[in-house]
Amino acid sequence: METASCSAAAVGNGDLGSQRDQSLVPERLQRREQERQLELERRKQRRQNQDVEEEKGDFFAATFSRERAAVEELLQSGESAERLEEAAARLQGLQKLVNDSVLFLAAYDLRQGQEALARLQATLAERRRELQPKKRFAFKARRKDAASVTKVDAAPGAPVAEGTATQPPSKEERGFGSSSVCGFSNLESQVLEKRAEELHQRDVLLTGLSSCTIRLFGNPNTVRLTKARDCTVLCGPVSTSVFLDACSGCVLVVACQQLRVHTTKDTRIFLQVTSRAIIEDCSGIQFAPYTWTYPGIDKDFQGSGLDRSKNHWNDVDDFNWLVRDVASPNWSILPEEERSLLWD
Repeated sequence: METASCSAAAVGNGDLGSQRDQSLVPERLQRREQERQLELERRKQRRQNQDVEEEKGDFFAATFSRERAAVEELLQSGESAERLEEAAARLQGLQKLVNDSVLFLAAYDLRQGQEALARLQATLAERRRELQPKKRFAFKARRKDAASVTKVDAAPGAPVAEGTATQPPSKEERGFGSSSVCGFSNLESQVLEKRAEELHQRDVLLTGLSSCTIRLFGNPNTVRLTKARDCTVLCGPVSTSVFLDACSGCVLVVACQQLRVHTTKDTRIFLQVTSRAIIEDCSGIQFAPYTWTYPGIDKDFQGSGLDRSKNHWNDVDDFNWLVRDVASPNWSILPEEERSLLWD
């Protein structure tokens, strides 16, 4: 009797276990179905994102090609100042198109677009020079012009190092930009300036400077600062890229489309940039938002094509630091209490 009861109890327990197993089956299946649906949704979203990027890329390619052809036609037949100004206006539109497309364009397409823009800007500058009236040859006038190429104001009591403010571009400099290169080199303890009319869409090279303050009022095409020590550089909006190489103890104030910093240390950068900044082989770099202003800066921003509402000043990629979840020790945010206008 007891044996029968135990058998019945065992059967009963077995039935209960089977019921529990059956009740768990739908839950597991439901969970699997949810996971499957989530994966399908993720795949769908990826396809949609890819389609959107392809559509944006196609739109960029078609628009850029059409506008570039229109600018080239204007420059080829640019026998009047009016046609050249129309070409300049359309070039600004092209520059804005490239700036707005940075986030989805492939690196190759972005580089090709920037190179095409640089060629068009160089051609525009050449056409403008051709339209300028020819000056009569005079040795005295040439000496005067040469002396006024740089606007150099020596700091009171400061020694002036031997050097030149603008030299014929070297092979490296010609590779950096078009034939229209300006800048300063091999100077110490100077206050240096260039105005908007000197800088417009030109490539700026600053090299071999020490304890100098450089003010660039206007809209350059590119800026390169190399081998600088204890310098302060204030620059208006740059249409494309800014490069720093082999600098130390500097302050850079700049707005640009792209910033690359290489082999530089102990430098503060007040930045407005429409893409992520890049540092490599650097240490002690500090970033803060761009704060410089001067009369005419709004017009220069408009001419640069930069979107003032986009600023990734604190989004920095360190090519020497690949740990995703740990901040790079090579750069930091400059504390707000230290963001005083050091250049005043």
